[in-house]
Amino acid sequence: MIFYDCATAPNPRRARMFIAEKGLEIETRQISIAEGEQLSDAFRAVNPRATIPVLVTDEGTVLTENLGIAAYLEAQSPEPPLMGKTPDEKGRVLMWNAIAEQQGGMPIAEALRNGHPAFKDRPIPGPENYPQIPELAQRGRDRVASFFDLLEDHLQDSPFLAGEDFSLADITGFVFIDFARVIKMRIPEANAATQAWFDAIKSRPSASL
Repeated sequence: MIFYDCATAPNPRRARMFIAEKGLEIETRQISIAEGEQLSDAFRAVNPRATIPVLVTDEGTVLTENLGIAAYLEAQSPEPPLMGKTPDEKGRVLMWNAIAEQQGGMPIAEALRNGHPAFKDRPIPGPENYPQIPELAQRGRDRVASFFDLLEDHLQDSPFLAGEDFSLADITGFVFIDFARVIKMRIPEANAATQAWFDAIKSRPSASL
């Protein structure tokens, strides 16, 4: 297998943490988004959509989405289970992973890519350019604030996002909350349950990668 990574971006970090939690060693190639390497002919020969992460499997399949990468590695290396063991657990993991992506990750990206001059003409990942929409930057920040409230309500009654066990959903939520620093947003001081959850995941070896 070959894993295409970018050390500075949140989505590759999610896959990197998943790989580490599985205890796997996979050949890794760094692609610098800052230097535009994802748009190079060499990388687009691997992934024409010019997005990272990418996992090229032993079968030669090119997986370009975190959920696909996680599902493949979970099936290949089921221990430790990171996507649930029972039907109920599996459903909760995928539900909370989607919540973290759609209500956490997407608003952060919306705020960053529409509000930072470094992303001029690049508010959407991929090979095409689009104009920034400044109004979406504030909407993104408002949505991130709502996401913090949602997490706090939920984590007051649950040690992890999908229940009693650490899972893919926690990786996704943790990475995006950590990345919210780029839009100068942090867990509110009053959100003690979320902060305790965040600190527990931050102490895991995979979080330092």
